[in-house]
Amino acid sequence: MDNNYAIILCGGSGTRLWPLSRSLKPKQFLSFTGEKTLYQETVERIAQKISLSHILTVTNHEHIFEVKGQLAEKYSKAIDGVIAEPLSRNTLPAIAIAVKRIFQVNPQALISVFPSDHFIKEPSAFIQAWNYAERAATEGYLTLFGIKPDHPATGYGYIFPNPSQDLSNLSGYLTVDAFFEKPNKALAEQYLNQGCLWNSGMFVFHAQVFMDLLLEYQPEIYSKIIEMSDPPTRIDYEDLESLSIDFGLTERVRKIAVVPVDMGWSDLGNWESIYQYQDKDKDNNCMRGEIVSVDSQDNLLWSDSGVISVLGVHHLAVIQSADVTMVCDRSKVEDVKTLVSKMQHKHPKLVETHLTVQRPWGSYTVLEERAHFKIKSILVKPHQRLSLQKHQFRSEHWIVVSGIASVTNENASFKVKANESTYIPANNKHRLANETEHDLIVIEVQTGTSVEESDIVRFEDIYGRDVSE
Repeated sequence: MDNNYAIILCGGSGTRLWPLSRSLKPKQFLSFTGEKTLYQETVERIAQKISLSHILTVTNHEHIFEVKGQLAEKYSKAIDGVIAEPLSRNTLPAIAIAVKRIFQVNPQALISVFPSDHFIKEPSAFIQAWNYAERAATEGYLTLFGIKPDHPATGYGYIFPNPSQDLSNLSGYLTVDAFFEKPNKALAEQYLNQGCLWNSGMFVFHAQVFMDLLLEYQPEIYSKIIEMSDPPTRIDYEDLESLSIDFGLTERVRKIAVVPVDMGWSDLGNWESIYQYQDKDKDNNCMRGEIVSVDSQDNLLWSDSGVISVLGVHHLAVIQSADVTMVCDRSKVEDVKTLVSKMQHKHPKLVETHLTVQRPWGSYTVLEERAHFKIKSILVKPHQRLSLQKHQFRSEHWIVVSGIASVTNENASFKVKANESTYIPANNKHRLANETEHDLIVIEVQTGTSVEESDIVRFEDIYGRDVSE
């Protein structure tokens, strides 16, 4: 039996990389370093050692269809391993529910845990460190990946290895003396000089060891996890304590090890880290998208939509999406969360979602929206269909621009071809479907007293979303 498994933690809201990262599409689902998203890069990196069918992803219930959609492109054998948490309860419960599923199938499993949103420049160094960590885990250690720091960072926790050990005689890992929380600059410099390592949030352990430690140090969480249904329900999670694995286990465990590694690692935690890990031009500008730069140096210029033009500016981060632009000094990128908090009060939609929203059946893009109307472009993938639904406050006009729509409107079912349209009155039960082998593209015009996404009553849904009757 193949005893190797991996868990990918795929939660988080991604506010520090706003406006590209938003609560309904955080940074792990975006591409910052190439064609693949950070999550897809994580899956591909893990798949070098572990079968896709042995990879589990723990995500928020709001992201489950995004996760499955990104896996479907190339990694479909990992789809059955997706677990949706009904509520966010930090990393320890997320890891525990996945370990429980693995443990019930294979108590002898060797389990690795990785965040979904990290960048690793040297994959060979990562694999070597992983092999060392597995070796330590087979000896009963809860084992971490410790990043060799290249500057006194204040945004990471630190691991202090036992200073009396010789790494060359210990199969690539060291035992741990202490953990330190995120320090101020002076303490960070002190930790750097003492040989401390950054805590990367990556772990390897034996399934039985983890379950034993959970029972010993967090018996209440253990008992709730053991009794919990799979997948978990909201009721299962409501009384579950929110706790990180660092505070809940690793800082308490006696038999703990760390593998020091230099692999070009970054958690891409803010726009400055994106700037540092991207290629620069002759003026030390990092540019992505359509950019025109004149007499400007040391800038991060990133456009996902439209053109950014700059003249005589220095040390700025200019990030442009289809619906909002952020400009700040690069030295202030850690404060983006303060800006996001203010945006949340004034323009909450700009914090929550992009103009293009992924759905299990495809996607839609908001082209224009006012008080009493909204225009969307809707893409329905082949052999997919929206739920049978109705809207209380709005009617809809559908114009097919590409493909053939299969339409249900009350008791009538019919086809609508390209350059044809149909009308759905308010309170009519209706459904849009694509029964062909090609994408269906529809322009939808909503009109009514409310055009909010919350105005929906579902009656049937093939994707398991809540229905009203």
